[in-house]
Amino acid sequence: MTNLPISGDLVAQHNAARGEALQDDYDSLGRKLERSGIAIDAIKDRVKEWSVAVPSWGTGRGGTRFAKFAMGGEPTNIHEKLEDCAVIQQLGRSTPRVSPHFPWDKVDDYAGLAEEAAGLGLSFDAVNSNTFQDQPGQAHSYETGSLSSTSQATRQQAIEHNVECIEIGRKLGSRALTVWVGDGTNFPGQQDLGRSLDRYLESAAQVYSALPDDWTMLLEHKMFEPAFYSSVISDWGSSLIAAQELGERCRCLIDLGHHAPNVNIEQIVARLHHAGKLGGFHFNDSKYGDDDLDSGSIDPHQLFLVFNELVEAENNPRAGFDPAYMIDQSHNVTDPIESMLSSAEAIAGCYARASLVDRAALHEAQESNDVMLAFRTLRKAYETDVGPILAKARQEQGGAIDWLGAYRESRYRDRKAQERKPVELGAGIV
Repeated sequence: MTNLPISGDLVAQHNAARGEALQDDYDSLGRKLERSGIAIDAIKDRVKEWSVAVPSWGTGRGGTRFAKFAMGGEPTNIHEKLEDCAVIQQLGRSTPRVSPHFPWDKVDDYAGLAEEAAGLGLSFDAVNSNTFQDQPGQAHSYETGSLSSTSQATRQQAIEHNVECIEIGRKLGSRALTVWVGDGTNFPGQQDLGRSLDRYLESAAQVYSALPDDWTMLLEHKMFEPAFYSSVISDWGSSLIAAQELGERCRCLIDLGHHAPNVNIEQIVARLHHAGKLGGFHFNDSKYGDDDLDSGSIDPHQLFLVFNELVEAENNPRAGFDPAYMIDQSHNVTDPIESMLSSAEAIAGCYARASLVDRAALHEAQESNDVMLAFRTLRKAYETDVGPILAKARQEQGGAIDWLGAYRESRYRDRKAQERKPVELGAGIV
């Protein structure tokens, strides 16, 4: 039995006032799509089946190198984070899983935490390890690296932490471990670039050997930060090399902000799928670098093109194709609940648009080298307003037709600001 954070009566009343208008919009779009041979209910059902995880850490305010501005009602522990994640799922109905991060989300009773999540209508997604910052009482510093450190004791510490995350994940019902390391260098000559990769692979192999048989290990690459001259796993090529060497159940995770400017990310999707190593995505958006902006806020067309490749991969799956999807953003000036609801809608919208693409017409145009027809086939789907489909899917699952209006009407954030301990001001990371 779920214990939802926002009154079901409020959501029902909110929907009742908007249901007739939504049905009119939905029927109108349905007639338009039917002329192209598309059944709107089939697209809606695809949207209802699709989901994306939310990160536990994303429920709090992020920060820049210069400052962090706290807001009232921010969560201060995993229990409060779960409550906020439950709001996102209750109103949006496409985020039923939470991805936890350790040691940030450590508790004494993980069976109890799993029950608590289930009571809120949630389950757990991939667990995330943290060897990119030192923790209180830690024996060895990660200042010069973790899984690739020149210190064997430091590497062993990082290995043991990842194995501990696997054990925690088993108790929570997770089936994947995400590994991102900040290892790298800030000066030429600081480390041997070949040997640092060798050390990483040797350490990662020990983590991989600890995986349960039904688990996946997801490797996340990042071009720069915190290392600004070289990163050990800096791009999809390095990630692919590592995943191929580590084993069949090791795959590559794509964070949309972790690339050089103007990189063709949708082509990377196709290449990794070809290799059978497409593990999943961390969704966000970027203007200058790894900005971790709200998904679809800067370049929604690129997000659509990524999903175009994903739908192609769904239609032509390789062995083990089961990508993990998660939102991964930093909410510096917005309410994180609103930002993640907005992102979930943007992501689901791109999936819906990609599902509208006339695949037969697209493939025929591609094979006949009809460049404009191929482009316009994609653009026709991208320009379709799928808002009524998304809203109808939410309504049928008990979510809110207008999630922003319902959330603000609930005054959830105001209530939590009164109930929760305030978060201290942050000085940034300069």
